[in-house]
Amino acid sequence: MSAASDSSFPPSLQGAPLLVVGAGIMGAGIAQVAAQAGHPVWLHDAREGAAAEAKARLARSLDALVAKGRLSAEALTQTLARITPVGALAEAAGARLVVEAIVEKLDVKRALFRELEGLVAPDCVLATNTSSISVTAIANGLAHPERLVGMHFFNPVPLMKLVEVVSGLQTAPAVAEAIFALSAAWGKTPVHAKSTPGFIVNRIARPYYAETLALLLEQAATPAVLDACLRAAGFRMGPCELMDLIGHDTNFSVTQSVYEANFFDKRFMPSLVQRELVDGGLLGRKSGRGFYVYPDDGAALPVAVHGAPDTAGAVAVHGQGPIADALAQAATAALADQGWGPARVTDSGWTGLEIDGARLMLTDGRPASQVAAETGCRDVALFDRPVRLPVAPGTALAWALAEGASPAWRAQAPAWLAALGFAPLPLADVPGLVVARTLAMLINEAADAVLQGVCTPEGADAAMKLGVNYPAGPFEWLAAWRASEVAALLDALDAHHRGERYRVSPWLRRRVWARQTGDAA
Repeated sequence: MSAASDSSFPPSLQGAPLLVVGAGIMGAGIAQVAAQAGHPVWLHDAREGAAAEAKARLARSLDALVAKGRLSAEALTQTLARITPVGALAEAAGARLVVEAIVEKLDVKRALFRELEGLVAPDCVLATNTSSISVTAIANGLAHPERLVGMHFFNPVPLMKLVEVVSGLQTAPAVAEAIFALSAAWGKTPVHAKSTPGFIVNRIARPYYAETLALLLEQAATPAVLDACLRAAGFRMGPCELMDLIGHDTNFSVTQSVYEANFFDKRFMPSLVQRELVDGGLLGRKSGRGFYVYPDDGAALPVAVHGAPDTAGAVAVHGQGPIADALAQAATAALADQGWGPARVTDSGWTGLEIDGARLMLTDGRPASQVAAETGCRDVALFDRPVRLPVAPGTALAWALAEGASPAWRAQAPAWLAALGFAPLPLADVPGLVVARTLAMLINEAADAVLQGVCTPEGADAAMKLGVNYPAGPFEWLAAWRASEVAALLDALDAHHRGERYRVSPWLRRRVWARQTGDAA
């Protein structure tokens, strides 16, 4: 009988002796968190002296916290006393939990865990900090694969709250629950995940980079414009800034890994734009240049000056819901000097402003030129989805113009957006613009993850907010945006591009149908 089949397995891991294998940034961070939580910690690295060096670096970091008053001298002494560098794995045979944080190579990880099986007790839990390799694959060849689990931390480990608890096909549920409970006891926020390429965060996050890279390939706008649009939606960094920070070699490698692991599903296809940067050694901040040049960052936007909108003609606000309401409020304020306000039309099927027959419309996924052709209205301009309502003055917002628009409307469309409180940023006439298509794709990927049992909606939201600091989770965005509208936008993108990339998740499609039949909120 295996240890994992015993009702007493695993024993409580609270305060249990711990072995961390790998003394790099991640391993040292895991050792620190465990030691601060009261665990005796053995720290091992294959490179001689690396574990002792990591402890010395940690001591300096903790000294700095003491100097800032964020850690007591007593806590520093106790934490360091609990960490013991060891030169051989056999010195840590008494560990009840092993956390591996070594190089991301399957054969190396497998060899390590096979060695560990012969050293530690049968009830010792084995955990891998892998960010991209299948936990099921790592466990292959172990005598007791049921005791191997993913325990994926995020960098920097002491600060980042998320831990993905990843179960392979043979991981014992009790083992996953023990790691879940331990992570919570360490002050982390754990989420359960199934072993699948990218797990939760690295999978769901792909569209955040991919949509911007696709827009760059189509020459829709500059990196600075695209970054500004997504920062305005609440993201701390735009995709180009973030890829420069991560390093294009690292980001491209993860994208390739997820793409290959998903049998070359075109939804995860790497970008030629990013490959060119990697091929040229333009890796971002660490090389001095990526999308931007460092240290002189070129992300600043030119200040555009727009004239006053023409308020002599009829103005109507179309649509219903929070965005239409915000537009009506802003348009009323813009027309206050005229002594009149806009009309409201709630049953037109689109959201935006109609100004003397011209249309300033919220994107529904179709290019502006397509909308113009299908409606017979020459003067069409589309604007991106505003996420933060009410609109803060000067909020960056992408917009695009139908190719056949009149010269007068080319000037009036951005003038009206400016009058409504936005800082309009022009894009080429691309479907879905920036924020709308990015959020829709993040929602869609999260829906697929739930469909496939990778995580729950709650787990996806927590993972994306805590793992990559998103302003909201994908299902929180969905709650503020009707599933039918998200699906329609994706369908429009799919019709435009004619590929696999924008196909609607069956989970999302079912939600649309359920709402239509009155079975969903």
